[in-house]
Amino acid sequence: MSVFSEAFDWLSTSTNWHGPDGVPHRVLEHLGYTALTVVIASAIAIPLGLWIGHTGRLRGLAIAVTGALRALPTLGLLTLVVLWRGIGLTPPIAALVVLAIPPLLAGAYAGVESVDRRTVDAARGIGMTEWQVLTRVEVPLSLSLLLGGLRSAVLQVVATATVAAYIGLGGLGRYLLDGIAVRDYPQMLGGSLVVVVLALLLDGAFALLQRLSPT
Repeated sequence: MSVFSEAFDWLSTSTNWHGPDGVPHRVLEHLGYTALTVVIASAIAIPLGLWIGHTGRLRGLAIAVTGALRALPTLGLLTLVVLWRGIGLTPPIAALVVLAIPPLLAGAYAGVESVDRRTVDAARGIGMTEWQVLTRVEVPLSLSLLLGGLRSAVLQVVATATVAAYIGLGGLGRYLLDGIAVRDYPQMLGGSLVVVVLALLLDGAFALLQRLSPT
């Protein structure tokens, strides 16, 4: 029997769908880590990106910073934060926030920059303040690219949140780490397939939102 058949057998076993180690519980943990990460990263990156896109200031620095953050290895960063803060929820969330900031920041400032300048000038011409221009004109018209940045961030975090298991936390990474420990390859592959399916479902949801958003 191939490892893929064994993985599907593992996924179809009812005991793997119940209790604290069951797939639904691990999926909820994984989604919890993802949601917390994206909320924190969005609170940092999106306002900053909107300001950069609106004012045109610090764009070069933003590009350099996002490039540098993309180059940081998440597992290495996790190790550094563990050494600094100790075991707990903070290290994986901090490492994942660093991973999520670049696409969110890029989506925010690129979205605002993509708005037709004639539309922006017309809004200013009728007496709108800079805040009104940003919130009533630029943000609505840049929503598609903003969602694109959010979509990218969510997918990256979902795929990488498995690192939480390396320091004893939950999520879908538990199947990978526990499978490695006992050489349970069906469990490892089954857990990986759940991560893939979860990422595809979220990607489809965000793709639909992008299609429905104004361009």
